[in-house]
Amino acid sequence: MSPRRISILGATGSVGLATLDLIGRAEPGVYRVVALTAKTNAAELARQAIRFDAECVAIADPAAAPALQAALKDHPHIEIGVGEDAVCEAAGRDADWTMAAIVGAAGLKPTLAALRQGRALAFANKECLVCAGALFMDEAARCGTTLLPVDSEHNAVFQVFDPAQRAAIRSITLTASGGPFRQATRARMAAASRADALAHPTWEMGAKISIDSATMMNKGLEIIEACWLFDLPSSQVEVVVHPQSIIHGLVEYADGSLLAQLGSPDMRTPIASALAWPQRMAAPVERLRLTDIGRLDFQPPDLTRFPAIRLAREAIEAGGIAPAVLNAANEIAVEAFLADRIGFLDIAASVEEVLERSLSDDDMPHALTAFEDVFAIDGRARRMARDLMAERDANP
Repeated sequence: MSPRRISILGATGSVGLATLDLIGRAEPGVYRVVALTAKTNAAELARQAIRFDAECVAIADPAAAPALQAALKDHPHIEIGVGEDAVCEAAGRDADWTMAAIVGAAGLKPTLAALRQGRALAFANKECLVCAGALFMDEAARCGTTLLPVDSEHNAVFQVFDPAQRAAIRSITLTASGGPFRQATRARMAAASRADALAHPTWEMGAKISIDSATMMNKGLEIIEACWLFDLPSSQVEVVVHPQSIIHGLVEYADGSLLAQLGSPDMRTPIASALAWPQRMAAPVERLRLTDIGRLDFQPPDLTRFPAIRLAREAIEAGGIAPAVLNAANEIAVEAFLADRIGFLDIAASVEEVLERSLSDDDMPHALTAFEDVFAIDGRARRMARDLMAERDANP
């Protein structure tokens, strides 16, 4: 049997490295690494490319190109691409299975390039469905692409969601750890530092996703993603705070059955599920022993302290450009918080203001008919968000 050809977009992030960890544990000849991409981390990209003898690598940031070229100078057979177009070209290389793990809206173009191969696309980039849900799902259907969710919650639902019983499904539930501020007062959250917000109690993630978890915007984006992925209205997508992060997703059926997927909080479990689908593979994760856990706790999310969930529901209900604006405004606000320009509670407040400005702007188109529209709206919303930050800087 020929090796399965694998590409990883965002190979130096937590999901990309976890995917490579699983591939590295497989028997020789099972997988062949085709393309690896990264944004700026040339050293890690080169290290992984050498380790797996990748056919090609691409780095988005031209400033990182000299370091990448120097690190691979003794490996001339590994092709090197530089810039965003090169990342898209690498994503379009012939591969049987692609992991799309580029964080944020920046991942949309390369993920589309991979999707259009019509193979298997494992995606941890929820922004593709948040920003361009209808267009993305239509394109996947047109190309005959198999979509395999990697976010732990969506992967969990995917494992217990029976498409043949769609009419009997009452709801799905996404669980949330509650992040570092699950029990914090608003006063404590208002004073939170960058380090406080990055200190996730359960998961090890990149900075952007960690802040999204702290605001619970991550869960809001996941609601939007789930609506498109499972073809459900937002009223059938529920969220429950579950601090142990053992149950990752549930599906409720009309007969009263509530089916859940459980697992230790380790991203290698959902990645392994997607990598081996429709089979199963061994993963080096801690075995789940319920007697050691002892108890599982659940509570509804506090929408007063965490308004991001409300904003996401309002965006998916409004439709059109609203989810793309929500995502763009959040990315800019998170950047501003990480740069110590705004406070923690200002993240959601800024997103809400940009949403309101966008939806009331008569000069702003309000329909998305092509992917070009998505990119245009994303750019306009980012400019609007940056203008808002500048206004706040000028009037502290």
